[in-house]
Amino acid sequence: MSKEAQLEAILYLAGDEGITEDQLSQLLDIPALQLHEIIKKTKDKLEDDHDRGLSILRVNDVIKLVTKNSCSDIVGKYFQKDLNKNLSQSALEVLSIVAYRQPITRIEIDDIRGVNSAGAIQTLIWRGLVEISGKKEVAGHPNLYVTTEYFLQYFGYQSLDDLPLIESFSDSVIDSQQVELFNNSDDI
Repeated sequence: MSKEAQLEAILYLAGDEGITEDQLSQLLDIPALQLHEIIKKTKDKLEDDHDRGLSILRVNDVIKLVTKNSCSDIVGKYFQKDLNKNLSQSALEVLSIVAYRQPITRIEIDDIRGVNSAGAIQTLIWRGLVEISGKKEVAGHPNLYVTTEYFLQYFGYQSLDDLPLIESFSDSVIDSQQVELFNNSDDI
């Protein structure tokens, strides 16, 4: 597998947070100069190919895979609130994790779920249910996510203390009946 393909795969997995050049150099096991050449070559290929909707963006020392500006209309349509009124199962899972474990990073959410949650988090942010509340004081300074006041309003809670206690659910209750953590509503 080429270093370009490996770069694309890593940038995809890094999601919105991106990845630093130092981390990329270590992961790809190449010196910084060679990394810069691979990044430029890959970025140029993506930019020159009008059949591709992605590009590479450098913000300070962080490299990200992003959508091209020319795709803004279709991306905007995708994120229209009325396109999909219901939250997906993955978005509900992420929302539950954020509600009970906030403040929490995307990596911590991914560890709990076992899959990348970047898309679900972006959906929840766009819908106003989750927001960034700062950075965690660890290497990389990842974003910390929390629920919003709109989350409480939408689900009819006065505070986070109104959430059902997880300890009150037993495995037999969960297996034998549908447990509703959130009111069913088609307004989202």
